[in-house]
Amino acid sequence: MLNPRDIFYRLKRSLEKIKISKKIGIVFTLLLTLMYYLSPYLKLSGNPSLEYDELFMKNDLFEKLTIHKEAYNVFDANIKHEPLDINEKPYKEFVGNGYIGVTLDYDSPIYIKDERSLSIPVYWHPIIKLNIEAPSQLATVVNYKNGIAYRYECFANKLQSNIKYYAYRALPSILVQDIELMNPSDFILFVKLNQPMRKPHAWSLYSTRIIKLAEQNGNYVVASGISISTSENPIHAVSITYSQCPSSVKILPHGIFKLRILVSVEYLALKKSSEFNGVKQNLEKKSIESILKLPEHENIEKIHINIWEKLWSTGFSISTSKASDVLNGDLINATMYNVLSSVRSPTHEVPSSTDVLAKVSSSLSYVEGCYGANHDTLQAVGLWSNLSTIDKVHSTVSLWILTLEKQGCNNLVKAGALGIAQAMVLSFGNFRFSNQHLEFNMHPKFLHRDFQFRHINYGNKTHINVTVTVQENNKAVIFVALDASDRNYYACDGGCLDEPVLLGQQSKMFPVKLTDPVTGILYLTSDKKHMEDLKHAIHVKEVLEAPAHEHDVIALHRHGHHLGGLPTFFWVAIGCLIVVFHLFLVKLIYTEYFNWQDKSRIKYGKLSYK
Repeated sequence: MLNPRDIFYRLKRSLEKIKISKKIGIVFTLLLTLMYYLSPYLKLSGNPSLEYDELFMKNDLFEKLTIHKEAYNVFDANIKHEPLDINEKPYKEFVGNGYIGVTLDYDSPIYIKDERSLSIPVYWHPIIKLNIEAPSQLATVVNYKNGIAYRYECFANKLQSNIKYYAYRALPSILVQDIELMNPSDFILFVKLNQPMRKPHAWSLYSTRIIKLAEQNGNYVVASGISISTSENPIHAVSITYSQCPSSVKILPHGIFKLRILVSVEYLALKKSSEFNGVKQNLEKKSIESILKLPEHENIEKIHINIWEKLWSTGFSISTSKASDVLNGDLINATMYNVLSSVRSPTHEVPSSTDVLAKVSSSLSYVEGCYGANHDTLQAVGLWSNLSTIDKVHSTVSLWILTLEKQGCNNLVKAGALGIAQAMVLSFGNFRFSNQHLEFNMHPKFLHRDFQFRHINYGNKTHINVTVTVQENNKAVIFVALDASDRNYYACDGGCLDEPVLLGQQSKMFPVKLTDPVTGILYLTSDKKHMEDLKHAIHVKEVLEAPAHEHDVIALHRHGHHLGGLPTFFWVAIGCLIVVFHLFLVKLIYTEYFNWQDKSRIKYGKLSYK
């Protein structure tokens, strides 16, 4: 039996033997460290074939999304992967034109107009589904500026699908689905297509028939019936004319298959079901005529995009804040897009009668009292939902239109999408048209970020740009310029104590002033005498230049924390310290290793000498 002394001796001898492998231990430690840092990139699926397919699909999807990256970076579009990638926004994909709307869900109903939003569902599902038994990678894009939603899907069998969806602005009863299937492989691919369908229990007196339209390719189906969505909504007589799509398609190697699905929807609220037979024929006629009105040789997508670009001629931008839970351009643009998608644009619809155009022009010109709230809508938390579901989209749209109506913008709301865009931009800065002038009523304390209000209409022939910039000294200044004008326009800052400044296409700078009591920070008018009189009518006790914003407030928005931006020299110094530390560590390991070798030689040399 070994005594404690023998055990200790043997343990000591074992440790001495381990010292011989010290060099190997150092190398092994370095390898472990390297593998730790590279481990996120070395994860294997265990199935080389599946791993290759996933890589192929991800790369292909990335390439397709590249064309939208620029718009995404400036918040003019939203990209969603399925499942969501990190930092992606969960905004629900929606396309609409104020008369009809849909989401991109395969079971999406057609949404028709309620009092203020497209929130009444008609349970007829227009979205075409591709039935392919293969894994896939999916992403969707909604481009706010052109009013088109995109679905990109890449399958493991190499099939690629690009689908565009838009509710046509020029003919509001039309929904378009442009399907493009690509086969880059060397073998034939077959794809099954699910036809549009209805939810049976949500319809009564439903019937269908197939027709042939000489002016359009292919057969069309005319479906009619009474839509019963919920007990809260009235019943609607609905007629839907749509393209009859094939049940399956064959795509040749390196081939492309294209298909356009047109859906035309007409509806009418009924008091009772017995009224349906009296309106059915007229509704069917209108839904068919809408298909026939589509221009044969013109690019309807281009027409649609041009209309949306005109709707966005008035706009707003804000500098991006890195503070948590702060309103940024992504949610602002998404909200504006959804509101505009829920409102018709009579100015751009075909045909637009002279009376309609005159009425819209009159509504756009008379905006007295808009926007009349005590604070800007950027501070109204209740108006900004995360838009993650279609119900949140509908409620947000309804709340916005209600707010604009009750805050003096009713005429702009009546003008349709063009007026709504104007009213929303006015509300962002708490601009108000009041008795011969336009005043900018945003409180100076909220001017701690950069703003740009673009193309504000002052009448129908004058467009004003207002920019707020926070300077290096943390003080905000205002720049004003005219895009176009039919006469001379003047501006003055808070209190209007200084002489009116003549505006032009070159920006004029105005300081931000704080008055007691608080009044507008900028006034604009074409009547110089009116502006000269304002300083006697505003009645302020004191007018001072607004103080600089606190450094920690500016830093919080610019850098995400109160410490503020550190100078470049600081980060260079930190980098140098890290490099020096690692050099010292390498030198220490190097020195220790060779010192150990020298000691080993001396030790074993002495042993051999003995």
